[in-house]
Parts: sequence; C-alpha cells; structure tokens
Amino acid sequence: MTEDVVIVGGGHNGLVAAAYLARAGLSVLVLERRAEAGGAAVSFRAFDSVDVRLSRYSYLVSLLPRKIIDDLGLRIDLRRRRISSYTPVGDGGLLAGTGNPASVGRDAEAWQRFYAMTGSVARSVFPTLTEPLPSKEELRKRIGDDHAWSVLFEQPLSEVIESTFTDDTVRGVVLTDALIGTFAPADDPLLRQNRCFLYHVIGNGTGDWDVPVGGMGAVTGELARVAQAAGTRILTGAEVTSIDPDGEVTYRIGDEERTVAGGHILANVSPSSLAALLGEEPGAQPEGAQLKVNMVLRRLPRLRDGDVDPRDAFAGTFHVNESYQQLATAYEEAASGRIPSLPPCEIYCHSLTDPSILGPAEQAAGAHTLTLFGLHMPARLFRHDNEGARQEALRATLRSLDSVLAESIEDCLMPGCVEAKTPIDLENELGLPAGHIFHRDLSWPYAEDGQEGTWGVETGHDRVLLCGAGARRGGGVSGIPGHNAAMKVLRSR
Repeated sequence: MTEDVVIVGGGHNGLVAAAYLARAGLSVLVLERRAEAGGAAVSFRAFDSVDVRLSRYSYLVSLLPRKIIDDLGLRIDLRRRRISSYTPVGDGGLLAGTGNPASVGRDAEAWQRFYAMTGSVARSVFPTLTEPLPSKEELRKRIGDDHAWSVLFEQPLSEVIESTFTDDTVRGVVLTDALIGTFAPADDPLLRQNRCFLYHVIGNGTGDWDVPVGGMGAVTGELARVAQAAGTRILTGAEVTSIDPDGEVTYRIGDEERTVAGGHILANVSPSSLAALLGEEPGAQPEGAQLKVNMVLRRLPRLRDGDVDPRDAFAGTFHVNESYQQLATAYEEAASGRIPSLPPCEIYCHSLTDPSILGPAEQAAGAHTLTLFGLHMPARLFRHDNEGARQEALRATLRSLDSVLAESIEDCLMPGCVEAKTPIDLENELGLPAGHIFHRDLSWPYAEDGQEGTWGVETGHDRVLLCGAGARRGGGVSGIPGHNAAMKVLRSR
C-alpha cells in the first residue's frame, strides 16, 4: 500500500496537516497509537462518579491561528475569559481584568507599558509563524523596537522584570508565563525562559488564552471531522515501530505487523521519538517539569479576600504562591532533587466560562472544575518512584493551595474527584519524552544555521518531516507545525 503522505501520530498537529493535505487532493493516512485521535488535546470523563468531560492534559488555546481556523473551515468556539488573573496576597489580592491594567498599585503604569511592548511584538511576530522562517535580522526589523528585541531576545528575562517592576508578587505573575512547561530560573543564560515567555504572550497577536467550548476534545474532534471529510484515513490502535528514511513505515495493530509506503512521512512525535523510530541516536534528552491536577468541586472555595467573588478569582488564571522569590526558592529545591516545600501553581475553572462540559445534574448542583498546573516539578523527582512521588507532590500542592484560601480545598471536592499527572505519567500515556509538553526546549521563531526560507519542519531526510510540537515554532495547541509541514509538502510538489 502506498500513500502520498503518512502521518505518524494523530494529535492536533497531525490532524491539521492531514486536513490541509487531503483538501489539496493528496492521499493521507494517519497512524495513531491510542484508541482515539487527538493526542494531548482530548477530553475525558475522568471520574466515573460524575458526568464531567475534562480537558485532561492540555486545556487552553492561544496559539491556534485564526488563519488555520478559517482555511479549514473549523466550527469551534474559543471563548475569551472575562478575567485575566487573580493572585492572592495575604487577606487581599491582585485582580486583572482582560484588557485592563491589573490592580498592582505602584507597578500599574509599568505593567501597562510592559504589556504594550509585548503586544506590539506579538502583532509583529505571530503572522510569521505560518510563513517560511525569517532570518534573525528580518524578524528584528519586523519588530522594529531595539529595546523590546534586547530585553526579550537577548537578555535573561530576569533583567527586564527586576528593572521594570518593584513588587515581588507582580514580578512573579509576569515570570510565570516564562515557566509553563519550562524548568529554568529567571536568569537562565540559555534564555529558555525567554523563549517560553515569548510563545505565551504572542498568540494571535494578543496573547489571550481562550477556553475551548466543549473542552479540548471539541477542537480535535472538529479537526478529525474536517480531515476525514476531505478523504483522510485515520487508523487508531496503530503503533508505529519503525520508519525507513526512504518512505516505508512499519506499524503494529494487535499482533499483526503491517507496512505502508509514503511519498512523505510526517512525524507528529517528539524529535527523540523520531530518532528512535529511524534507528538513530536521540541526542540530548529533554525534561518536562509540571504536575497537572484535575478536580471536580461541589462548589468553589471561599477566599480570604472578602472583596473578590470566587467566580471572578477563578474565572482567569488563579496564581498560587508564585511570587518572584517563591518561584526562585521552588526552582532551587527542585534542582537539588526535592519536591518544593511550597509548590507554585496556577489554576483556572473551565466551567465558569463554559458550563457545557458539565452534565445537567452537575450544572444544577453548582459543580465546577478546577485545572491546576504545578511549576518546577521536573521528571527527575518522579523517575525513581513515580507513584510515591506523585502522592507526595499532590499533597504538597494541595497544601500550597490551602495556604491562600479561607478553607481547605478538600472540603469542596466531590468524593474521589481529583487526579494528578506527573511528567512520567505523560511519558507513559502520551509518549512525551520525560513528560516534556513541548517535546523539547522551545526554539526562537527565526532561522538559525542556514535555515532561512525553510519551514522549520525539515529533518536530515528529505522525505521525513517533523509536524509536532518539537518542530521549530512548535509547542502549545497551535496547529502551526502541522500547517507548516503541509505547506512544505505542497510547495515541494
């Protein structure tokens, strides 16, 4: 059997690529190891006792370009959160409404100036992500702001944060966008934190993080529908075991081994997984660094801050013990091999913006979901004893949350409705290397080492392309690597 394109991995990027290619008239086969397509962007009924479909792994959308939605005619609803963030501080807190300055006291003007700068960078950079790679100098000229280029692309992010903001809590709120999925200190000379920050603030030229109505499964379900309507075949339960650079893919369904030839092979897997499938050395191994916790509550917890409604506080990103110093302390503890004593984390409540993920009885009872993302929880902490370390990390994280609430979160939980996912769980369940949600460290969105004019998806083999989060300009639920791999195929024909 021969296909024009064989796509290894049916996550959202693979489905985007499949939809573009099939709509262009190519024959496309998607091979997905799991029982359903969608990868990390799926919805699950995680708890048998309640009718709630959680976005179990990834949960918000910022980087999915409107261009891809329009090109593919996707019928998805991405809903803007009315609150940007809330950060408890003592018996008060900092509340930031979408499009409005945060209640950050003496740092308010600095906050506005800083995010006006990142907004300008976002409007310049984001459109380039679905174009051939610009050179470094081309992207710098496109941004047209030497100060912004310097502080975001050349200096450790710590320098601009410390010189711009005076309040330790405000500094921490800004820094958190540099640490989601990235294990690094604020002053990391490798600038991993800068790259992570950049991708978190440029989405669709605004940096807004939106709620997918119906959960992440609604997004990938629509992508699968569009791809299949165009002629894509999606084969689930198909585990790829090897890839020949000349275009042959070997896979297994149950006990049966099969092969398929492809004019192009698009790898919607991590670069290290691709290397293994090709029989090559994987190179430097990445490391994920997060604890994901899903919860269903009987009701939202009470706050210490009597001036803020919990429905406002949890509608955006709820920051927990993420001051600048607390983040630094947690990093130092984790880097030394210990689960942080006061784990920094952030939470949001999907059901406040989109109650459709709740069943009728749960809606009527006032139930809500909470999604918690814990920072500075590297895979090394869980490698020896994942089960024991998961429970320890969960206990520490819930204690951290309790420390900023007026009551224990456990008093608000539905019985048995809490689950935690470590980097090792993500490795075992999704094939993410050491649980790294971006497959490897994020890259700058410009060409390096003579890559000008390429799409950032090329490998050492002409017929094999990366189309997953590990491609240049990958990471997040974006579809960008899938789009770019498809453009590379189509423009090479």
